[in-house]
Amino acid sequence: MATSEESGVARRRFDMADAAVVLLDARMAVAGWTGDAERLFGYRRAEVVGRAAAELLMPEDAERLPDLTRRCGRNGGWTGLLAVRHRDGHPVVTTLRVVPAVEAAEGPPRWVVLAADSTGAAGWDMSRSVLERLASHSPIGIAIVDADLRYVWSNAALEQFGGGPAHQRIGKRLADIQPGLNAQALEAVMRQVLETGEAVVGYEHVGTVRSAPHRDTAHAMSFTRLDDDHGNPIGVYYTVVDVTERYRARQRLTLLDQAGKRLGRTLDVMQTAQELADVAVPGLADFVTVDLLETVLEGGEPVSGPLSGTDAVPLRRAGHQSVNEGVPEAVVEIGEVAAYLAEAPPIRALTGGTSWIEERLDPLAPEWATDIAGDRAATFLDLGLHTAMIVPVRARGTMLGITTFFRRHRQDPFDQDDLGLAEEVVGRAALSLDNARRYTRERDAALVLQRHLLPHRLPEQDAMEVAACYRPADELTGLGGDWFDVIPLSGARVALVVGDVVGHGIEAAAAMGRLRAAVQTLADLDLPPEEVLAHLDDLVDRAGYEDDSAAPRADGVRAKGASCLYAVYDPVGGRCSMAAAGHGLPAIVAPDGTVDFPELPPGPALGVSGPPFESVELPLAEGSVLALCTDGLLAAEGPAPQRDAAADRERLRRVLERRAPSLDDRCQAVVEALVPARPPDDVVLLMARARRLDAQRTVSWELPSDPAAVADVRKRTSRQLCEWGLDELTFTTELVVSELVTNAIRHASGPIRLRLIMSRTLVCEVWDASPTAPHLRHPKTTDEGGRGLFLVSQFTQRWGTRYTQDGKIIWTEQSLTGPEI
Repeated sequence: MATSEESGVARRRFDMADAAVVLLDARMAVAGWTGDAERLFGYRRAEVVGRAAAELLMPEDAERLPDLTRRCGRNGGWTGLLAVRHRDGHPVVTTLRVVPAVEAAEGPPRWVVLAADSTGAAGWDMSRSVLERLASHSPIGIAIVDADLRYVWSNAALEQFGGGPAHQRIGKRLADIQPGLNAQALEAVMRQVLETGEAVVGYEHVGTVRSAPHRDTAHAMSFTRLDDDHGNPIGVYYTVVDVTERYRARQRLTLLDQAGKRLGRTLDVMQTAQELADVAVPGLADFVTVDLLETVLEGGEPVSGPLSGTDAVPLRRAGHQSVNEGVPEAVVEIGEVAAYLAEAPPIRALTGGTSWIEERLDPLAPEWATDIAGDRAATFLDLGLHTAMIVPVRARGTMLGITTFFRRHRQDPFDQDDLGLAEEVVGRAALSLDNARRYTRERDAALVLQRHLLPHRLPEQDAMEVAACYRPADELTGLGGDWFDVIPLSGARVALVVGDVVGHGIEAAAAMGRLRAAVQTLADLDLPPEEVLAHLDDLVDRAGYEDDSAAPRADGVRAKGASCLYAVYDPVGGRCSMAAAGHGLPAIVAPDGTVDFPELPPGPALGVSGPPFESVELPLAEGSVLALCTDGLLAAEGPAPQRDAAADRERLRRVLERRAPSLDDRCQAVVEALVPARPPDDVVLLMARARRLDAQRTVSWELPSDPAAVADVRKRTSRQLCEWGLDELTFTTELVVSELVTNAIRHASGPIRLRLIMSRTLVCEVWDASPTAPHLRHPKTTDEGGRGLFLVSQFTQRWGTRYTQDGKIIWTEQSLTGPEI
């Protein structure tokens, strides 16, 4: 078992009045055994006399006996602890005092052993002189103060912290010998110990002491109350150990841990730069500035490697922080240009790519910045800064800027350990800044893409008053796969579209853009809703098939499974036809506020095989509001397959029944009521209030298939234009009507119908029963015909053909102000 010993204990203080006496001969064998020894160890005299003393010891201590024998001979005795084996086998920890017997004139010495049981004892009963040497020679600073907190004793080790030798401390208080410490806080701890009697262990204090007046040091202190024989407190005993290195190591680890937790929480360059400044204050510095290249803030690609020259280093203040509220040291505000002198350390660190440290700044030297607003003083003395470090912000071989660290209140200068810590923190921040820069660049590009993919503004048309609300699920990029569109059609009609591509982000947005472009192209063909969706489905299916063997692409596989609802409203007849691919939950709010949900024939999602698309046609009363939305509007209650369709309708009904001052306000209110701040899916809501075209702004005539009818229809057209106040359009319109009616008579059979509509443009429509579409020709000067449609195209803004169930319509549009010359 473990033992301890002390051979220098004064013999006069070794009190062994109750000790058992054993006599050993020169061979260290038992020669005498007393009754006390028998009671202590259990052996009778006859059992041990003549036996070697080693046989009575535990094996560990028996091995030490030869060495102890030599020490007894050399030193004239020995005092210490040994474990004796009791007769029943258990060890007895024994304090032994070995002294020589009365020396004989000749022959080897004999020994008297005094043995006392030390099991459960606190330890040796040491003399005062031993205890005094123990305290005085301890490497730990020790002091005793009385009940008035005045020094009455201290050891030599306390002198290492300053304040003079022990005799100069007598009668003084802590503030008298260590004015740099927070004496009030330490004395408050001492008073607490005096009042409660509870010891305070491991109290850590940081401050400046006289032995190191220019740097903060950390001390671990423990306080214990001293009581007299009657239990009355007479003072406080405390110890102090310098733990500055341990404290600084812990501070470094804490700072690095904070940097890991706080840096890069966002993908915003400015916020990340501010996080870097916040992390470094006050753990490392009192004042920190972060200056980044302008190209970094813009998300551009800065120059790789160190920069050369001063004309290529336009810096802006991206973040700063100070221990003082309001950052009074800053001479450049956030977002402003940080201009430095050409040979100043910030420029050298930036262009050279290496860190810079100055333990003591020249207090009268000017601050490095130039073009300081307000003519404010800018010497380091004025700013109160006395030490500095500059660390380049560099990631992946790309220089992003610089970070500058200053100290103002802390007196200790920066050292190489501080520089290494600063480089570690800045290095971590640099990766986050570079990620934020790259994200900014990609996000800007994505937003440009999004602006081109979604309508900049809703087109002007007379058929419907329209409002739309778009909210992406990906709030970081602002990109989503949902889209909407309002497409003016021929005959004063309008097409309304909402769609939803699977997924979020830039890939979904790219797929959405392709589908939107396809819908616009199909809408220009004036196809009915079910045919538009059928052609769109074919496009997605072909693109997906072509991409099956390759990596998924935004224009192919990502579009498969998309949904789309396509509706066409005719303000002349007040009817709306619509068809849906995938999700479709249209709602109609009547002028009296009641909400109805028309039943749409179910259609498969785009690119997914299923039954053919079908459309439904229904009347829309003037003032009715048609609400079209994507599935994300109701996604707060969970994915569509897990939701109850009836519950979805009821939730939407309650919100749509609410009144609002305008259609835009109503659209926004519906989204705010149904969509959380962070929607789980992209959201589009398109609301359109139906208008009816005044009956006096449209006219229709049934015409016989007779060339003689052409002259009559020209006269009717002229009179109608005169009634509408469009006399300037008479000549061109008569020409258009003449050519279109003549072509219908020549190439079709059966009745012919002419309709004129005065909307934002003058619309001329000629219907016939023939399914054959006319073609625009470019006749030569020698050709006798073929100039009809060519003239029509020259005198109108637009013209085209749309097919009906019983024939086709050739239509034209003219500006109400007349042809542009």
